[in-house]
Amino acid sequence: MKPASFDYLRVHSVEEALTALHDGPEDSKIIAGGQSLVPLLNFRLAEPALLIDINDLHELSFVRRVGGALRIGALTRHSTLEKSAVVRDGWPLLQEAVRFVAHPQIRSRGTIGGSVAHADSAAELPVALAALDAEFVTRSVSGSRRIPWRDFFLGPMTTALEPGELLVEVRVPLLRKSHGHAFVEHTRRNGDFALAGAGVVLDLNSDRRCSRISVALLGAAPTPVRATDAEDCLLGAVITEERAARAAKMAAEAGSPSGDLHGSVAYHRSLLEVVVRRAILAANLRVQEP
Repeated sequence: MKPASFDYLRVHSVEEALTALHDGPEDSKIIAGGQSLVPLLNFRLAEPALLIDINDLHELSFVRRVGGALRIGALTRHSTLEKSAVVRDGWPLLQEAVRFVAHPQIRSRGTIGGSVAHADSAAELPVALAALDAEFVTRSVSGSRRIPWRDFFLGPMTTALEPGELLVEVRVPLLRKSHGHAFVEHTRRNGDFALAGAGVVLDLNSDRRCSRISVALLGAAPTPVRATDAEDCLLGAVITEERAARAAKMAAEAGSPSGDLHGSVAYHRSLLEVVVRRAILAANLRVQEP
């Protein structure tokens, strides 16, 4: 199929984009990489009256460390994040997650803001950002907002972005240099959407007990979620094979995956249990001595 007819506007500044969103039809859509939106247009699952092209907004393409925190512009390509030395040195979970995103050709065009705003429940970056306690900065003609990840993802392909708002930046807090991380997922073929996944970030104290942990799940719910029961199970404990298996089972039981043509609910739960256990153990092994 082909898209329904729409008007097209290429803007050259953030202010011009915000004005277009404010003055244009309520169902106007932003387009940059187009890796998520164009298929929806072709299948007529989205029929916006206006497409606003932001590819000239180079001010939204950046990866930088500011005051210890990581800041990522919404127009930053996946491939830029994948190759960034700043991300590699301070937030390697993001690089590990982004390398699972489709194929190099798609990563060269897809944008961080597009992935976040599209809010696909099978997307890697929203899950990794949930594990890292990220927040999202939006702008409109009325001002700006900073939205924690928990309040941003509302449902399948549904976010807290309001009509007239543009996602401009992702902010990720500082991590300890000695932290451990892992992103593990299961797909039928390389580059496919994941059937289950987990992103884990943890710190250990001097006697190797877990002092901080986040376990974010892919494929466990319509949005990225944190496995809080599993986190509580690990916090304050030495992470052993047995403890990791117990936490993984708790994460899978607390999730609400849906059955599909690839397998039943029970099958998806079993996948979750496996990827969570592997991610916990891998993150634990990567923790450096403080």
